[in-house]
Amino acid sequence: MARERSGRTARHLVLVARLRRLREGAGLSVPQAAAQLGWHPSTLRRLEQAQTSLDVGQVSALLAVYGAGAVETDDIMGRLNSANMPGWWHPWRDAMDPWQMDVMSVESAAGVVRTWNPALVPSLLRTPAYAMAVDAAMHPDRDESVRRRRADFLMERQKMLQEQQTRLWALLPVTALRCRVGGDEVMREQVQALRRIAERGDVTVQLHPEYAPPHPLTGIPALSLYRVEVREIADHVVREGGLPGTAEVWDSPHPVQTYQGMLDVSCVMAMRPARTGEVLQDEYDRKWA
Repeated sequence: MARERSGRTARHLVLVARLRRLREGAGLSVPQAAAQLGWHPSTLRRLEQAQTSLDVGQVSALLAVYGAGAVETDDIMGRLNSANMPGWWHPWRDAMDPWQMDVMSVESAAGVVRTWNPALVPSLLRTPAYAMAVDAAMHPDRDESVRRRRADFLMERQKMLQEQQTRLWALLPVTALRCRVGGDEVMREQVQALRRIAERGDVTVQLHPEYAPPHPLTGIPALSLYRVEVREIADHVVREGGLPGTAEVWDSPHPVQTYQGMLDVSCVMAMRPARTGEVLQDEYDRKWA
């Protein structure tokens, strides 16, 4: 039975990658393997893209056609139940943008998340009140209860990233701290929270000074790079900035490596992380103390 839509999990992605490698190792194309199984090629493509649950009968038939050994067959079959289980975010699917459905599997496996925002505090560093205020500006038609639900989901993401020991590396201009989101209390709380977050050992926050020269990310909208330590799951780049609630997602090497290079150079051109606490304190004292 196919599970209710909530996005692929990391375990699911790992298993379909193993099945794809077995097919390739057997020297079979998708149409060739599907023909041997009596399937339509689209059925196998959907399975290899993790667009459907892993059916026991289908996977068993695939392993037989691919000539998988007994040890590998037993291992894969033994992992099917866990691969078909929904991710932790399943109860939150009503609070997710459509593009997040599949990106959450990558986030749950990421060892490092690097993020850039040209105008706001990056989402993974936001307080609930700041997140709700941003949502209200971007989606003024949303009910407050919906904004609260989305903020709660964001807090859960932040908690899960800490628990899985994912490192966060955030880059933003100092001017992003001066974009008034919500009222004075919202901004005061957000800057204070950012000061505390910047002191954590698992977080790096870098700032670009107000009058700094252009850098590779100048003019680029909000961006996140997910570095994944599971070899079956590719690194991903997510770039927001189109219509509200939408994003472009890439997992192919060229865009991922290009954006990684842009992040690297932009971080080199930013202030050193050791200065972040001092600058945040100055910004707080200047406006919010």
